[in-house]
Amino acid sequence: MDTIRVFYTAFAPEVVYDAIRRELPADARLVTLSEDSEAERRAAIAGCEVAIMATMFLSAELMAAAPALKLVLHQGVGYQDTLDLDAMRARGIRLAVTPEGTITSVAEHAVLLMLAACRRLPHADAELRAGRFHRLALRPVSRELRGKRVGFLGMGRIGQEVAARLAGFETTGLYFDRSKQLPPEREAAWNLRKAGLEEVLRESDIITLHLPLTPASRGMIDAAAIARMKPGAILINTARGGLVDEEALADALEDGRVLAAGLDVFEHEPYPATGRLAGLPNVVLTPHLAGGTADAFRDKMRVIGDNISRFRAGQPLRHEILL
Repeated sequence: MDTIRVFYTAFAPEVVYDAIRRELPADARLVTLSEDSEAERRAAIAGCEVAIMATMFLSAELMAAAPALKLVLHQGVGYQDTLDLDAMRARGIRLAVTPEGTITSVAEHAVLLMLAACRRLPHADAELRAGRFHRLALRPVSRELRGKRVGFLGMGRIGQEVAARLAGFETTGLYFDRSKQLPPEREAAWNLRKAGLEEVLRESDIITLHLPLTPASRGMIDAAAIARMKPGAILINTARGGLVDEEALADALEDGRVLAAGLDVFEHEPYPATGRLAGLPNVVLTPHLAGGTADAFRDKMRVIGDNISRFRAGQPLRHEILL
């Protein structure tokens, strides 16, 4: 059988490329970038039948440079704002996502951000390293997870994994999801109740976002939504930066209406070191790495490698999205 050419869309260290190669089928050749250049990207994708989508937008222009492209394998689940879906439909390019790895890793990171934001962990760490030992000063603004009401906006795979992990912290929860109703036994096990958006905003001590970025959800956490949140609430976002109006959030963090925030994603990435949020002591910032553990990457690439084999054999793909 002829070799199939597989393009990895992101520029990455060689150690990342090696990790991908280990999980690809023997008849697949990985095509990579030697620099983060759009010209090289267009040249590299030109003869490839498969693209592994990672950390960038796959535009119609880039697809036009790839006449052989037939399949996009998304390294994760949030494809709605990372692909030109109209161009894919017009070409008949197939799409499959990869929830494996992403679910566990992002869920753990969301809980990590909750704990770190509750305790102002990065600020405490930075202050200690600067010689300021705040044994008592942070107590009035520190919180425990125990007994808190957590509001979920979105209750898909990742939201459910977060809820399962929080049950051990003795939290209660509300969730808003227009398309999903959890079985009663799961709601009982995780101390959850479905509610409307307004109730989730008004009653939650911590709000965690697990929604795709769509025209309907863009900017949903704006100044008006923040004003309806419970005073002193904490906001966690491991979904998409475009869900949150960052300037409105910075205003609320500065005036104390929002106690703290933990953000892994931003409207424009990379987030600048000079950005307002980066200068606030009550914000935990991480560089869009919630799904980026070695364990998650290995699991994702195993599924991607299996899907390449399935594609070549004419078998059904795992987690295919019908466009």
